[in-house]
Amino acid sequence: KLHDVYRALDVLGTECDLIQSEIYKNSHFLGTRNDKVLYYDCSNYYFEIEQEEGSKKYGKSKEHRPNPIIQMGLFMDGDGIPLAFSLFPGNSNEQTSLKPLEKKVLGEFGCQKFIYCSDAGLGSEDIRAYNHMGECSFIVTQSIKKLKKEEKEWALNPQGFRRVSDDAPVDITKLPEDDKALYYKDESYTTKKVHQRLIITYSPKYALYQKSLREKQVERAQKMLNSGNTKKNRKNPNDPARFIGTTAATKEGEAADIHHYLDEHKILEESMYDGLYAVCTDLLDDEVGDILKVSEGRWQIEECFRIMKTDFSARPVYLQDENRIKAHFLICFLALTIYRFLEKKLGAKYTCEELLDTLKAMNFVEVQEQGFIPTYKRESITDALHDACGFRTDYQFITKSKMKTIQKESKGRK
Repeated sequence: KLHDVYRALDVLGTECDLIQSEIYKNSHFLGTRNDKVLYYDCSNYYFEIEQEEGSKKYGKSKEHRPNPIIQMGLFMDGDGIPLAFSLFPGNSNEQTSLKPLEKKVLGEFGCQKFIYCSDAGLGSEDIRAYNHMGECSFIVTQSIKKLKKEEKEWALNPQGFRRVSDDAPVDITKLPEDDKALYYKDESYTTKKVHQRLIITYSPKYALYQKSLREKQVERAQKMLNSGNTKKNRKNPNDPARFIGTTAATKEGEAADIHHYLDEHKILEESMYDGLYAVCTDLLDDEVGDILKVSEGRWQIEECFRIMKTDFSARPVYLQDENRIKAHFLICFLALTIYRFLEKKLGAKYTCEELLDTLKAMNFVEVQEQGFIPTYKRESITDALHDACGFRTDYQFITKSKMKTIQKESKGRK
């Protein structure tokens, strides 16, 4: 009953760390884990409450909701399968969440040699130095705008680029807009704590996308000027009003005359970054193509958070007790892990929504004292699921003894 479920949450929350480490160890029975590359990212989940309580604090919500939130840090392996997670207060700096969780991965999970990969927000100088020790390495994205003057000028210079596929030198100013190839240049990049390698990539396709996006924002900025509504949203870096400039002319004894205009200099300045992307790493001798391939895999951890929030309904959270909240996210984490293994076994042919809808619809009618009749429609996706799990339930009639055998085999599978 429902109260039994809530009591079970107390046990799950208390044993959360142990369960995570045991899941990792037992997951090797399902296949080889690609734990040589570990992706890390953070997200947050809101609560339907107004007042802060415990770890539920006001912070920067991913959904831009005015509710207290709790934050989650998640490690994922190179195949997109979750490895470990931790929870921390909604008002904490997400960069402080990494070291405690990584120490757990190093100690309890036995992962000693891996490449840490994250976005720039979780790739500070301290985090890079931390993942430069021992047998660990790092690949993190780098904001070109935040580079020092000399490195920024080098990054924005169109000279010195090569094609990633064959290392052929190119002049990126002469490339057609529909070119789908990727180009790069790299140089040594030394900071106070770590000797690194700075890789700048250029994609004509990405440049065209950014250009079209900016043109629409400039149009919106012009409409704002025409309507007289020039208020800026300082919390949104992509607000079209950033292209609106302001001048104030004053005459002696008179109030300042405010004039708004379309800032062409700002538009030109942003266009200089079109198609460019930067990555920093301490892998000084590895092929650029291999480094970029690892970095591109970060989209999978974003998808992990999306699946948990939408398909597994991890938010909003209705629990109050801290331990039960931890258990709630542990259940979501376990469901995500199982789903990822199933997705991998099915060759990523089906979406999460398709798989969940199919599994939920696989119902049976019990014929008294005899057995079961499946009430779902047999399709290619149900065939794929049966093949992956090693048994079939789509017969016209399944005896009770046969169903017990299926249940026994499924519980004992490794």
